[in-house]
This record gives sequence, C-alpha cells and structure tokens, in this order.
Amino acid sequence: MLVVVDGIITVISEYCPFMLQLSCFVPTNIFMPAASPARAIFGLSILTLCIVTAIFLVVGGLLLYALIKFREKPQQDDREPVQLFGSNQIELSWTVIPILIVVVLFLATARVIIATERSHPPEGALHVTVVGHQYWWEFRYPGTQVVTANELHIPTSDPSHPRPTYLNMISADTDHSFWVPRLAGKMDVIPNKINVMWFDPQQPGLYLGQCAQYCGTQHAKMLIRVYAQTPSEFQQWMNAQALPAALDPQMSAGRAVFERNACMNCHQVRGTVADGRFGPDLTHFGSRDTLASGAVTNTPEHLRQWIADPSHYKDGALMPAMHLKDADIDLVSKYLESLQ
Repeated sequence: MLVVVDGIITVISEYCPFMLQLSCFVPTNIFMPAASPARAIFGLSILTLCIVTAIFLVVGGLLLYALIKFREKPQQDDREPVQLFGSNQIELSWTVIPILIVVVLFLATARVIIATERSHPPEGALHVTVVGHQYWWEFRYPGTQVVTANELHIPTSDPSHPRPTYLNMISADTDHSFWVPRLAGKMDVIPNKINVMWFDPQQPGLYLGQCAQYCGTQHAKMLIRVYAQTPSEFQQWMNAQALPAALDPQMSAGRAVFERNACMNCHQVRGTVADGRFGPDLTHFGSRDTLASGAVTNTPEHLRQWIADPSHYKDGALMPAMHLKDADIDLVSKYLESLQ
C-alpha cells in the first residue's frame, strides 16, 4: 500500500504542479504528506475516495440509465408499467457488495492505525515530552535541560538510517489535540494519560499545525510550528538551547524589572533566579520566531504590545497585564530579545 501511496504522491508532484504551489501557500495541506504516518493516512484517504467515487459513478449511472430508458414516451398509454416483486440476485448484490466495501475499508483503516500507533522506537529515536497548556505548547527534551515553547525542533530522518521523533504527550489542564497535517494524524492530549505519536520527515522545512480540540476561548490561536532540520543543524540548535541564559550586563536593568515583578513567578530563565514553571520557559526566548503560541511574529513591537496587554493578541490568555510603565516595558522587552 505504501508503494502505491508513494506512486500517487509522485504523480501528483509531476502532473499537478498546483498541488506543490498549494503546499507552499497552505502549509497544512494534507495532500502533500511529508512523513510516514501522514503518507499512510493519505493513502487510506485516496483508497476511500476511489471507492466512494466508484459508488457515485455506478449509482449515478444506473439512475441516469433508468431515467432515460424508462422515461415517458409519446405513444405510451397510462397503464402502470410491469412491476417486479422480489429478486434474489438484486437483494443479494445490494447486501453483499456493501458488506465487502465496509470490510475492505475496515481492514485498510485498521492496518493504518496499527502501523502508526504500535510502532516501536528504533535505537537513536528522538523522544520529546509535549505538555498542552491553555493556550500554548511546552516541549521538553528528556535527558537534557532543553525546554522550549510552541516551536518544536526535530531532526530529519534518513530512510536508510531512520531516526523518527516520538512525542509523549500529556495535558496540564484540559483536553487538547496535537495535529500537524503534513506529518501525522491527530492525537488527543489529555490530563493524567500519556499518549504517544511519531513522525519522520525526510525533508527539512517548517510544518504547521494547531490544537484540534476545542480547549477554551483561544483554542484557534494555540498553534504549532515544527522545524525539521538536518541532523547537524538540529544538534547545533540543541547545543545552543542547552546553555543557560546569556547574562548581558547591558541588560541588567531589564532583568531587574523582570525579576522584581511577577514575571519570575511564572517563567523560568535558566542561569537566573527566575524559576517559574506556570508559563513558557524564556531562557532562549529571543531565538524564537513567534510569540503568543504562534499568534504573531516575534518582533520588538509585538513583544512590547504583548507585555503591555496580552489580551490585545489573545483575548482570554492566562497571562495578566502587569500594568508596567512604558519605560519598564521597554527594558523588559529588550532583555527578553537578548535571550538568544
């Protein structure tokens, strides 16, 4: 089946260039899978589409045939047409054929579910702990001090030496659902239960997703960014993220404002006294492309507005407005930007 899927993907890539263009403008395009679980789901979708298309054509064709053949003719009298009462052949066909279709779809679906959910991690697989919060994602890399938020970095997987990424997921509050369409299917993220999903993108790139389970007012802005990097680039990123925060003396004033307010009660900055765990880890906040769980790009102006009033971008966000003075907001934002 996977061979057929790869062939379909190749045909789409070669003869439907608009699909490739669509994948550039719609990064969540399910028709351009980039990892094994997504390819399996795509293949199942194509099989289902082919079956229901065949059913549509057969039923539509029979209806059209009946409409044409048994239409009212000018020379026809008003007598009732010959009626057919009972047909073992017809009743057997409309009973057996649907059963066979359901069995085929059931077996194909079961195969995909078993292949994706019962996969055992090979040696060297990357494990990441994912914690869902309202309304952001926390990513922890076990065995290291690396903790980041909303932007998941993973290595690409070489088919000859597979290195898939396994996500061990749990929720800190309510029900969430982790979904990156081009990499895998949806997986519920719920309290008190660890669910596992995996993917193995072969091509470097940015893959977007979001929470797919309504979890509150800002569910729509609980976005996911997955950066698939070459193994060397990923290792460089890991090495940089493992370091404590860079303490720039020129940013001491901003750091002082951060630490004397409630910021340090919710956020951690490794290498400083800030050790909060309720909000995202900010040790390398300046290296991230977005803030507010992907709602806006990480620019000085957006950061300043976010610190002044988080509800400006995410109404209902659990981070409160600290009512800082403009000068203090400038100092804190510059301090956070320096945390590369």
